[in-house]
Amino acid sequence: MDETGLKSLLEHLPVSWWEADRELRVTDSGGGAFDDTGTAQRFLDTVCRRPSGPAAAGLRHWQAQFDGRLFDVHWPVGTPRQGRRRGLAVQVGTGSAADRRYDAFADLAPAAAFIRDADGRHLWANHAYAHLYGTTPEQVIGKHVEEVDSPVDAARVLALDKDVLTRGKPVRHTLTYHRPDGSSGQAAGHRFPVQEGTETCVAGIYIDISDYTRALHQRREAEESLCALRDHSGLPCALISAGGRIQQASAAAAELLQIRLSDLVGRRADSVLAPASELAGLWRGWHDLIVRRSRRIQTSAVLVDAHGRQRRARLHLTTVGRGAARATSVWAVVTHQGISHEPYPALTASQERILSLLAVGRSNADIATSLHLSRQTVDYHLSRLRDLLDAPNRCALVARAYALGILVPQSWPPRSATALRSPRAT
Repeated sequence: MDETGLKSLLEHLPVSWWEADRELRVTDSGGGAFDDTGTAQRFLDTVCRRPSGPAAAGLRHWQAQFDGRLFDVHWPVGTPRQGRRRGLAVQVGTGSAADRRYDAFADLAPAAAFIRDADGRHLWANHAYAHLYGTTPEQVIGKHVEEVDSPVDAARVLALDKDVLTRGKPVRHTLTYHRPDGSSGQAAGHRFPVQEGTETCVAGIYIDISDYTRALHQRREAEESLCALRDHSGLPCALISAGGRIQQASAAAAELLQIRLSDLVGRRADSVLAPASELAGLWRGWHDLIVRRSRRIQTSAVLVDAHGRQRRARLHLTTVGRGAARATSVWAVVTHQGISHEPYPALTASQERILSLLAVGRSNADIATSLHLSRQTVDYHLSRLRDLLDAPNRCALVARAYALGILVPQSWPPRSATALRSPRAT
């Protein structure tokens, strides 16, 4: 059989041959085991060109893994005339079915994986690894690290490879790499030694955490902005869990309640509420918030500080945690507050109405007519209110009612703060 017939026969067999120059560059190749000259060159680079490999040790015949296949490699000793070498690779196996399944799993796994020899040349890489560099595994396998990574990254990668080979133990770390467009990314994973035939190589499995890291950074920035807004707005506010426990609080809230911030966080929110008449309505409003009947409400409550003194405050409650069936927590913000005072008996609805009419400027007779009360009854209530609120006259009584938060500021006609007893959804 002539040479042409032999080449034609080899094209149909799992055999490949090649001819290479002194620099081991493939000048000619053929056979059915490899698709083209490029694959032959990659095979030569992978299994024959390693300085510490079998070919460098002077072996004429050995077995090698390549692209998930097992080959018998025949390599002549010495340098033939004209500086050309011819080699032959015969495929002798494809591995077990389990190996083939593992190869497919590794090749298509979302984690980036690679194997490199001790000199930094890629022996294998999966699609996820090649994707980090915007290319395909075929364009990575056979190339040196310096042909894939930037000079700065390549030096660091080779140093890490050397460290793994020297220590002989796996290393887990997070590293920064540069994409082809110049942007940087981050990956976390393991790098570890593996045995490839007679050679110890370096393998790695990494997960790209660039998006995760970026999201964490954006979340930290948002939290810092929220904390700055919370602490420098001057508004007393607190983040309360759905179970009613204070998770966060502003310095103004701690000052309002005369308690250290560290002692305020973790307490139950109802421990700072006085047993006022509007508590029942507040709990109903809270339940509506948690089950998402309402997104935010305005209400009134009486707060009690660490010294037992009370003050009425207007609360704005807003749910946190969109998308869930139940709210995870609620922001409570105090927008208006009365002055601190010793506890006094709760005012009746008639007394609150009398204060509202008094603030309008109505006389005792007018108030009696409006409320269908006798003049003597109105006089009694006014006398009682002056005693309760420590006000010597009508003018001081109105001023005191506003200062204590009994009457709503910035509202005309005047109305009682307990008009918010049933929380208003907004």
